[in-house]
Amino acid sequence: MSDTDDNPLPVVMIAGAGLGGLLLAVIFERNGIPYQIFERATKLKPLGSTFGFGCNILPAFEQLGLLEDLLRVSYPTYSIDMYDTHLKPIGGFSFKRYKKRTGYDTIMFPRPALHNLLLSRVPPHKILLGKKVMSLQQNKEGVMIRCSDNTSYHGDILIGADGAYSGVRQSLYKAAIRNNDLPMCDKDGLNTGHICMVGTTNPLDPAKYPVVNDNFAHFKRIINEGTPFSWSIVTMPEKRICWMAVVQLDPSEAKNATFMNSEWGPESNASMIKQIYNFPCPVGGIMGDLIDATSPDLISKVFLEDRLFETWTYGRTALIGDAAHKFLPSAGQGAVNAMQDAVIVANCIHDIEEPTYTNIMAALKDYYRQRYAHTWQERMTRGFVFKWVPKSIQTKQFFKDASYRPQIMFLPQVENRGTIPVLPQKPSKKYQRETSKETLADQDQ
Repeated sequence: MSDTDDNPLPVVMIAGAGLGGLLLAVIFERNGIPYQIFERATKLKPLGSTFGFGCNILPAFEQLGLLEDLLRVSYPTYSIDMYDTHLKPIGGFSFKRYKKRTGYDTIMFPRPALHNLLLSRVPPHKILLGKKVMSLQQNKEGVMIRCSDNTSYHGDILIGADGAYSGVRQSLYKAAIRNNDLPMCDKDGLNTGHICMVGTTNPLDPAKYPVVNDNFAHFKRIINEGTPFSWSIVTMPEKRICWMAVVQLDPSEAKNATFMNSEWGPESNASMIKQIYNFPCPVGGIMGDLIDATSPDLISKVFLEDRLFETWTYGRTALIGDAAHKFLPSAGQGAVNAMQDAVIVANCIHDIEEPTYTNIMAALKDYYRQRYAHTWQERMTRGFVFKWVPKSIQTKQFFKDASYRPQIMFLPQVENRGTIPVLPQKPSKKYQRETSKETLADQDQ
């Protein structure tokens, strides 16, 4: 543990330099919690396509002073437009009332831009590369990790933010099984259900794609009824287009899938590119035109799953993001939920009065209590509501979800600028006590 002003602080080890792990590090930079990130890649190379954020996470970015920087690489979007393969409109969803109701636009941006923004706020020496966590041991004295390069490290708390095939989760679950503490539902492995390919083009010619001249994001998705394919495009700043294609695997393909790594990567893309190359593009031409305008090393493919684990914490260890729950890209909430996890677990760690084994376990269990129920509800309603119910009920559910906006409770709170009430959040007793002392000190002066 570390000492600050005679108050002991827990030393936190973060496995994974993805979006959830980096946001957690940025939050720790604000409250002085000592931490180290252990990233399995030997070089950080942000990949992926487009993300969409709204009021569920943007208040936390505003608290951290990141919102304006994020807006500079983003466009607002006002609708999702759905088409069949003949480019005939078949539905969609409007965000036109979103800002008035929630106080924020829905913004779209390339995933690499967000990754680079967060990375710029983390001191480089606090990220160790080539450190895949292979195993862990924990007891009342602390937690130790062993990495793929035969190094080991010690801390007070371990956060597994290392993706769907989390080495932290696998090692944690082995320990829980030895103690007969792991529920049966968590003993099954991940089942691959979809393959997703994404990319972001180089700047495009507005004469060929006039939509790139607009200062808002066009979000268009094509549903190919009767086939396992769907694909979409989103226009971005700098006259670029983010594109994505998803194929749903049949049960036999999913069972025999051998690609056992959920991280974005450019490996073995040729076969899927061939499959999607001649698909019609909703902004003109074919998808192959966008693929040709994308640098090959920025095209990546990943196997995707949809899974919610029951066990997120055990001893001194907690899981966040895909390590605890995996959302399909159609849900659009994977990154948002990972970042909400980071906000809540940071709040809980901040409120640890003394980093004893008992207090740490209690804090991590509190994180689970605050996050699990909402994540379960989010997963269920996103998969059902946006497919099978009338648009009026979609809208009602959408704005109901918008009331959940976790903030960092040891920083000044962002006011609600919309008309939708915000769900109350558990306050930070430590922060309340600290601000009370500051107020009394100011009064004495």
